[in-house]
Amino acid sequence: MTTTLISINVIKYGAKPHGKTDSTQAFLNAWIAACGCESPTTIYVPKGRYLLGSLDLQGKKCKSPKITIKIDGTLVAPEDYRILGQCKSWISFEDVTNVSILGGALDAKGSSLWACKAAKGNCPKGATTISFWNSKNIKIKGLRSLNAQLYHIVVNGCENVVVKRVRTIAPGDSPNTDGIHVELSKNVVIKNSAMKTGDDCISIGRGTVDLRIEGVKCGPGHGISIGSLAKEEDEPGVQNVTVKRTVFTGSTNGFRIKSWARHSNGFVRGVRFVGAVMHNVQFPIIIDQDYCPHNLNCPKQVS
Repeated sequence: MTTTLISINVIKYGAKPHGKTDSTQAFLNAWIAACGCESPTTIYVPKGRYLLGSLDLQGKKCKSPKITIKIDGTLVAPEDYRILGQCKSWISFEDVTNVSILGGALDAKGSSLWACKAAKGNCPKGATTISFWNSKNIKIKGLRSLNAQLYHIVVNGCENVVVKRVRTIAPGDSPNTDGIHVELSKNVVIKNSAMKTGDDCISIGRGTVDLRIEGVKCGPGHGISIGSLAKEEDEPGVQNVTVKRTVFTGSTNGFRIKSWARHSNGFVRGVRFVGAVMHNVQFPIIIDQDYCPHNLNCPKQVS
């Protein structure tokens, strides 16, 4: 029996490739159409620039057994950072299974928000560029994320995630622009990728289990960090993390584990850092059990 493969072109749903017309609804309609198919489906984004506001893609009602988003173009955020600034994510996937993102670029235009924060203005927190929540069997391959307002990529509450040949690009002084953040997730692989950020290249949060990082380049940035942990007294631990064949260039840190100085049942266990090359790294290896980055309301308890 032959499985029918269905392709959905966002332009046929009203998306405009000149970067001036809001294509958010067109992308959402293409997702809804893909979810309604009972066969594997590809959403195709041709070359061009597509202006998108906040896009919330839900998977609970999806019938398609597999959705691939093939991007040959660039998705661009609105010029006014306030449009996305109050959102948790610019592009969010929640409760999806067997979703792949192949190629393309995401330009979140975060520089104006960074400038607001540097001037200590009345600024929103900012949006993560792309996030996956409570999802399974996710693949991200060949994606470029530029100038995130906040984190570039977040994987939270997910299982079986593969990230390959991804690049995140932001200046070294851009605030909180972590490359990839993993939390409460299991069986995640990050391979052959490069992160230039103003914060952690990869940050590993509570409840991360069975994470493998290999062939990653970091710099500028704050290194590959476990934590910060012990934000709460009751907190799941981090275990079985392997980091191999990494190169750090001009980063603040190499490998870091950081926790707040407060009582917590969280832990870090089964961690292996193997085969790193470090060039001009300020702190190659650091374990900080009194983490308090702005010295405000520091708990100062026993870690």
